[in-house]
Amino acid sequence: MALQFHNSFPRYLEFKPLVPVWCVTPRRARCIHRFFDNSPISPSGRYLAVFQLPFENRAPRPGEKGAVCLIDLATGVDSVLAETCGWEHQLGANINWGGSDEELYFNDVDTVSWYPFAWKLNPLTGDRVRLRGTVYHASQDGRWLISANLANMRRTQPGYGVVVPAHATRRNVGPVEDDGFFLTDTSTGEKRLLVSISDLLREAKPPVRLADPSQQEIYGFHCKFNPQCDLVMLSLRWFQKGRGSLTSRLRRKIDRRAARTHETQFAWLTMGIGVGARAGVVHCAVGPEQWRKGGHHATWFPDGRRISMNLNIDEDGMRFVQVCANGDHLRKMHDTAVGSGHPTVHPHGRYVLTDAYNRETVAFGDGTVPLRWVDLNTGQEKAVVRIHTQQPFRQRVLRVDPHPAWDRAWRYVAFNGFVGGTRRVFVADMAEVIDSQP
Repeated sequence: MALQFHNSFPRYLEFKPLVPVWCVTPRRARCIHRFFDNSPISPSGRYLAVFQLPFENRAPRPGEKGAVCLIDLATGVDSVLAETCGWEHQLGANINWGGSDEELYFNDVDTVSWYPFAWKLNPLTGDRVRLRGTVYHASQDGRWLISANLANMRRTQPGYGVVVPAHATRRNVGPVEDDGFFLTDTSTGEKRLLVSISDLLREAKPPVRLADPSQQEIYGFHCKFNPQCDLVMLSLRWFQKGRGSLTSRLRRKIDRRAARTHETQFAWLTMGIGVGARAGVVHCAVGPEQWRKGGHHATWFPDGRRISMNLNIDEDGMRFVQVCANGDHLRKMHDTAVGSGHPTVHPHGRYVLTDAYNRETVAFGDGTVPLRWVDLNTGQEKAVVRIHTQQPFRQRVLRVDPHPAWDRAWRYVAFNGFVGGTRRVFVADMAEVIDSQP
């Protein structure tokens, strides 16, 4: 079904895009959508939910508020639904749609206790319920939320969780039993620990190979349901713990150094889930021996049984790769197509859509990057859209990533850009290139 875009949304025409593109935040500056693994477009296609940053020139401090905004694509009306302290620059407040247009989930922080939590909001009525857990990713039917400890995620990389004072975070030294990945039942609001870091490392097949786990700080990070809601992907990150008693200033310096990507180790694990409970074996799908070759941005195939990502699999350059959820059959999708950005495989199976970082070789070198439509049969590609993403501030956490995200019908793609001196959200209608497949 074609979405209806109100005539107040201007067409984006720079660099002659190959598909129709609209700016859907023309009157609201500093806006981003969430990430490449779920869409800001509501299940019906009528609405779009975005996060409005309060500023663009620095990282947030504890207690500073941004806004959750709703855009009616049919009427052009946009409004602020809520303010929240539970956000960072890359994913905002982790806004997720549930099973209908009447379910929207986002994070907040209680500034008295500094306890992070999620809201379940009906954007059509304004009714909302405070949940005990937080949201990183919502199941597509809206029944469950999964999340790592969002206050701790900044220890490995800022930008994806929430900001709280240092005293409200914890340090996970070794494979702890009381932290990991949490599941929230959106019908009751209750949360519980689905699987601990200790469980994952003890049970994973094949094992996750850490050098002396007791000497590592280990944290949960990304986590996401497959479309069928019967498997979850879980990202662990770890780095060598600090030694000795240090001044707080030196400790902060060590923490920053440890959290740099090249000193942090990674693993993606998968696990079955059914009726809100663990089901089946914990698999290490992509372990540190692969990640240390260079790689990023794994997500589910539409079939929910395979994982796609960028990986320097043979150490001959970044490639698009796929692997089964249990870690079997790791291979390139195409021998020479260069991996970049945030790739997703279209359900037709032949094409990958992705973006690029400004530093990657497929970027244009002038602050603009492509949305790449890559043919996995031939390796040929089209830049369906070229968008400016370079922003003037030097902190890496402030970067603008397009994060191209498909709607649930796999026709429309929402993405971010830095246009007119601010962050804006765009939507592209990909029907023409999808339908032109041979």
